[in-house]
Amino acid sequence: MCRAGGCVPEGEQEREAEHLRRPPLLLLETRVPARAAHDAPAEGLGAHHVLPRNTMNLLKKEIFKQQFGNQHRVPQPHYRRKTYLCYQLKQLDGVTLDKGCFRNKKQRHAEIRFIDKITSLNLDPNQSYKIICYVTWSPCPTCARELVDFINGQDHLSLQIFASRLYFHWIKVFQRGLQQLQAAQVSVAVMTRSEFEDCWEEFVDNQGMPFESWDKLEQYSESISRRLQKILSRSNWNNLEDSFRDLRLGSPSPSSLRSDSR
Repeated sequence: MCRAGGCVPEGEQEREAEHLRRPPLLLLETRVPARAAHDAPAEGLGAHHVLPRNTMNLLKKEIFKQQFGNQHRVPQPHYRRKTYLCYQLKQLDGVTLDKGCFRNKKQRHAEIRFIDKITSLNLDPNQSYKIICYVTWSPCPTCARELVDFINGQDHLSLQIFASRLYFHWIKVFQRGLQQLQAAQVSVAVMTRSEFEDCWEEFVDNQGMPFESWDKLEQYSESISRRLQKILSRSNWNNLEDSFRDLRLGSPSPSSLRSDSR
């Protein structure tokens, strides 16, 4: 990414520049691409509920590669990496009921717009649904809390979030947001080649071209995944410490947990 004084690394410098959490952006329409649209009533959405026809604009190939790229540094020519959220709403049998893509809008992050959209569908609480989200940046603390509030009490919804990159992952409040999602039974993971391929097929105007990996995609994904696992494992450790405190036994030491009679 470039600033007034020149180009800087993607890490702390780049994400600090984006910390105002992604400026006013436009909404990408939120419907299934025509090639996958369902015109018949979708079961489980409630009585007399029919999904509207698709009006979603597919992402351009260049936009996808730039914005979903998981490189540690922005490749040249330098550009600003923004927030995109692409989602699929599915029945448990795999049938896609709805999907779309959001970017941030003024004072409305992509995650909040996604919540608004799913809420507007009035899903039948007696049916079970699976939602898969692909995001360029992991959620900020505020959006993480909103997602937790959204999913809590909705046992008929299963939410999976796959992030291409971690947003301010070294700051504790951002780590805590990811930990809260995990505690709320929201699956948080890093996008691998498989997720990039699915995103390419479902949300990109790929013109029939297969997904082509960029250099070191797998290496970057594994590195980011290790960071995420460290963050989430700290949450498990803290929960265990809290449990011991509740029992008035004090906090366990790492060495005592590692010792196993077996």
